[in-house]
Amino acid sequence: MSSHMRTARGEPAPPQDRKRASDIRQALAETLPVGVGMFSLGITFGLLVVQSGLAWWWTPLFSGLIYAGSLEFLLVGMLMAASPLVSIALTTLLVNFRHVFYSLSFPLHRVRGKAAKTYAVFALIDEAYALTATRSADSFSSLRIIATQVSLQSYWVGGGLVGALTGRALPTIDGLDFTLTSLFTVLAIEACRSGRDVPAPLLAAGCGLFAQLVAPGQMLVVAMTLYVITLLVRYRFTRPQENANA
Repeated sequence: MSSHMRTARGEPAPPQDRKRASDIRQALAETLPVGVGMFSLGITFGLLVVQSGLAWWWTPLFSGLIYAGSLEFLLVGMLMAASPLVSIALTTLLVNFRHVFYSLSFPLHRVRGKAAKTYAVFALIDEAYALTATRSADSFSSLRIIATQVSLQSYWVGGGLVGALTGRALPTIDGLDFTLTSLFTVLAIEACRSGRDVPAPLLAAGCGLFAQLVAPGQMLVVAMTLYVITLLVRYRFTRPQENANA
């Protein structure tokens, strides 16, 4: 299809124009399956924002400036509960700390220009990482990477807008705030089934119960911090044994 591209004068398009068009088409095709899921989840997020009592325009503001999926769901509840800024900052760090490791293998070096690099770092979400992690970095051009990330964010923002505007016309839906809990429950079950790591969910449940008992007002932050510490301790004592068995 790209070989038939022509200019306004009917002349064959320059090779660089055909390459750009090909990169954008590839990005759109690759993000479509993931984007459908992001769009659907975005609708739920938009509904949650409006049903929580916030104005509809908070949805694109969250999705445009924060753009962190699960963290946005958490922030809605934390804002409505007037949580301290320290708790919000610490929760943000713990939830999104994994993105630091994404940057180690994400083909950021392929992105050209300071503005493009800045956006690539900002828009480095789970889905963008997953679409690039299993392929050679050399197969990605700067335009293809940015087009992938813009496409993914468009799905998320678009879904949120649809959900927010639809939610304005709907009555209050009881239980909608349980969406994130149910989502993470499903993800946890799938992780347990695929990883077959029994101690990890038991440690997580223990940390959650302990945090609820000692600091019910800061349960989430305390539980997540304690869980990170227990995982580090577990790694410290199990790693030598794994190396010896290897």
